[in-house]
Amino acid sequence: MRLHRSTFLTLVRASAAYDLLLTAPFATPWTFAFAHARLSAMNVRLGGTALPDFSPFHVLFACLMGSIVLVWSVLRLHAPSVALGRYDGAGRFLFSAWMAWTLVATGAPLLWLFLVPECCWGVAQWLPVGRTVAQAAGASSTARAPLTSAAPRRSSRGG
Repeated sequence: MRLHRSTFLTLVRASAAYDLLLTAPFATPWTFAFAHARLSAMNVRLGGTALPDFSPFHVLFACLMGSIVLVWSVLRLHAPSVALGRYDGAGRFLFSAWMAWTLVATGAPLLWLFLVPECCWGVAQWLPVGRTVAQAAGASSTARAPLTSAAPRRSSRGG
């Protein structure tokens, strides 16, 4: 199965929007406190125990993660590409590994609500992407440029 490039880029944008919505509450200590209370209550409703309280250092790392994921999400929304989708897929596999580790260590049922979508987004962003007709024609008729040039480039200002 090969995805059309435009379909893949839509997928990259959709995963970014998902991350933006899901991660926004982790961006500040105040929104994180609210989210932590809701997540703890949900874990209890799913049959688990209340989540442990966070110290200021735990909150710092949660907010750092939330902030960087927000920036990463905006980048993928603004300028989606196959490369960014692949990187995001790799990151999702890493996140999934740590979620699975925590699930084994704690048995917290809440983690399933994050782990399953994370794995799905990761797999989706590693699906093969088909080349467009123009790309295929350009690749077959145009030689690749060398990585470096023998002569240094000079600026128009004589530099």
